[in-house]
Amino acid sequence: MLHPDERRCRLAAADTPNRVAWITRCGKLPQQQQLAIARALCARQRLLILDEPTEGIQPSVIKDIARVIRHLSRDRGMAVVLVEQYYDFARELADSIAVMVRGEVALGGPAGELDEAAVRRLLTV
Repeated sequence: MLHPDERRCRLAAADTPNRVAWITRCGKLPQQQQLAIARALCARQRLLILDEPTEGIQPSVIKDIARVIRHLSRDRGMAVVLVEQYYDFARELADSIAVMVRGEVALGGPAGELDEAAVRRLLTV
């Protein structure tokens, strides 16, 4: 007999599209990202907060992470708060962006309407 938590996780995984299930089962995502996504799926959360999910990750896996985040947001209706230092990655996924400098929002708005040059100037160290 399955433990109730394991049963709930299996049921949550059963309604996950094959691509997301395949990516996480095959270990294409780093373990920390797999765990965060699995927790959200099992608990049927409506909000997922990811803090720099691309840090130290090879480019091919970053694309897999983007696909999973996009699926959770668009197909499952999950709100995603993404803290990310790579603007291109964030812009590709975001509806809106807030650029922070020293803990304060320096620029923000809908992702498609932000002045890319202004964003890049703020991000340049």
